[in-house]
Parts: sequence; structure tokens; C-alpha cells
Amino acid sequence: MAVIGYARVSSVGQSLEVQREALLGAECDKVFEEKKSGRKASDREQLGLALDYLREGDTLIVTRLDRLARSVLDLHQIIAQITAKGASFKVLQQASIDTSTSSGKLTLAVLAAVAEFEADIRAERQRDGIEAAKAKGVYKGRPAKIDGEAIRAALAAGEGPSAVAKRLGVARSTVYRLAG
Repeated sequence: MAVIGYARVSSVGQSLEVQREALLGAECDKVFEEKKSGRKASDREQLGLALDYLREGDTLIVTRLDRLARSVLDLHQIIAQITAKGASFKVLQQASIDTSTSSGKLTLAVLAAVAEFEADIRAERQRDGIEAAKAKGVYKGRPAKIDGEAIRAALAAGEGPSAVAKRLGVARSTVYRLAG
């Protein structure tokens, strides 16, 4: 019976170190890690590998429920996979979530529904904020992707990096990065 850890952060700039330490402290035999958005479980390669690695009697552990899934549907599908293998699931920071017990299964279902509700509310607030900013004329949307070819051409024509950066409205480091 192995204890398998799964750690995930949403972006490349975030660190997995805190989750890794917590999982190793929980005496995980193996830890799968990835830097990937959590919206769709099917997009997370390391989660798939962790689920494939599970055997009967094993336990999959995460530090927080939102590290495993962000929607009730994904969570139920993942838990169904774990259960079908005869394995169990635990959450370190929410100790009452332990699918080897009936009360743990109930707690899991309730918390998953609340987490999905919160994610939906947050997305709705963000959309409302963007619409309000657009109405005021202060929202311009995401900037267009900078064309590296245009930067290289401007530099080749003798324009200095600072002048190119100012003209394009980007940092000088962006000019240097895309120049070569």
C-alpha cells in the first residue's frame, strides 16, 4: 500500500515547494508535480500519471482540494477513478476529507460544490468588472502579441532598443528578449 502525492500550481511563476514539503512530510512514497491550470483534469499529464500509478490499497494525497479539481464534475470523475482502483483519497489541509470513510465522502461532496460555486462567482465578478471598465473606456483588453520580426527589423535599421521599446509600449527587456 503506497501513499502517492499530487502537487499542482496554476502558473510557471508559482512554486511547488510548500506542497512538496507537506506531501513528503505526509510520508508519500512518490509525488507527482505539475505547473498547469486546474480547470480541466484532462489537460494535466502528471495527474493522469498519478492516477495510472495508483494500485489497490494505495492512497492519493493532495494538500488542498482545489489542487486536484476545480469543478464538481472533474472531482467526481477523478474520485470514481480512484475508487474503481480500490484506492482512497485524502486532503491534508482538510483532514475530514478521506474517501475511506462515509463521512469523508460526504464532506468531499459538500466542499467540492462550495469550491465550484466560489470559482463561478469569482469568474462572474471578473466579467462584471471588465464590462464596467469597458463602459468607462478604461479597459483595452489584453495587449496584442509583440512581433519579434518587427523588433529585429527596427534594430537592424539602426533604431536603439530604448526607442523601439518606447514606440511599441513594451519593456526594454522585451526588446532584448525578442531581438535574438
